[in-house]
Amino acid sequence: FPPQLSPPSGASKWDVRQRVWDELEASGLAEFPRPVHHRIPNFKGSHQACCSIKELDVFNRAREIKVDPDKPLEGVRLAALQARKTLLVPTPRLRTGLFNKIVPPSAATKEILRICATSQGIKEYSVPVGLDAKARVDLVVVGSVAVSEKGWRIGKGEGYADMEYAMMVSMGVVQEDTPVITIVHDCQVVDIAEELLDDHDLTVDYILTPTRIIKTNCRRPKPQGIIWHKVSYEMLEKIPILKSLRYREKQTGKDVTLRDEHSDLADTNTPAALNEKVMAENTRPQTATSSAQIRQHYVENDSLNPRLEGSDVITTVYVGNIPPSLRVSELKCALREFHATPLRLNWQGAQHRAFLDYKDKATAECAVSSLKGLSLGGNTLRVELAKNQRNKGQVEINSQK
Repeated sequence: FPPQLSPPSGASKWDVRQRVWDELEASGLAEFPRPVHHRIPNFKGSHQACCSIKELDVFNRAREIKVDPDKPLEGVRLAALQARKTLLVPTPRLRTGLFNKIVPPSAATKEILRICATSQGIKEYSVPVGLDAKARVDLVVVGSVAVSEKGWRIGKGEGYADMEYAMMVSMGVVQEDTPVITIVHDCQVVDIAEELLDDHDLTVDYILTPTRIIKTNCRRPKPQGIIWHKVSYEMLEKIPILKSLRYREKQTGKDVTLRDEHSDLADTNTPAALNEKVMAENTRPQTATSSAQIRQHYVENDSLNPRLEGSDVITTVYVGNIPPSLRVSELKCALREFHATPLRLNWQGAQHRAFLDYKDKATAECAVSSLKGLSLGGNTLRVELAKNQRNKGQVEINSQK
């Protein structure tokens, strides 16, 4: 390997990335999209490296394969489609879920399959896979900026591949022995100091280059799930599906305290702490059950807001796709968890929907953002401002269809 790519002692992950990106560009090995800096780099010979996956038993035995959407992995996506395997691709930056499944049209030609393997094809020929879909991934293929022969991997620094894998573990989609493969140029195979690795870093079992197949025999354990104390509020907002997984794991009794949550808990005067207090009061149990509560259209009024009726600023949020098995108490619990407790809840379970009243449009939009991507009872909820008031402050609840 090029001697200039042997990282000096004390080099950081960022130093290793920079040296690899610089070498690919300087040597003429870099391919579109350019420059390769800050990307999983595409390189000359990537298709050849991808094709060698067909020589691996772990590929030939696999029925369901998760492949990252990076350009240098296009050849693996094509090989999976040609072999009629189920191909899952992570959604961009995990904004709308975890996976999309690539579904080529029936009797697709070789040319159509080639398109399906591209970034454009991922957009045109994919369908989202819900949080509760019974996916069982047999093989994981990730891109890398650098990797060592021991299987230690460095990505581009945003942490999405590590998070995707941790989420798959949490969902039961992968097992401890599910193989992980990466595709790189030979010059991306470098020495990586073990002290650079963290417990959330994904390791790889096979490295495919244009000239070699390397079995790493890596002994370092892969992530065992989401490490919540390393997840920030910001990440939770960027990746809505994380909220659903956190809610689920909290229900099973796991500690899901976030990285920056300790400071909130220490200061009871923070907005988050005050919001928790208001939510607890809003949702305190009723001492008696009225006839209205057992009717199909269950309405919960907020005792803290006696002037709610007739208010001209209330903004309503529509919640749809509620599964038949879900109870109003479960929805209320989720609303508390996601800091989205309304002033009033209009439950229409038979119609698989509910309406949430908030004090103003800003609060309602904040609730929509918080609940985006939430999955309850097997369904991803549809959450949006009620139709009649996306552009104004008042809604006629029963007009939502």
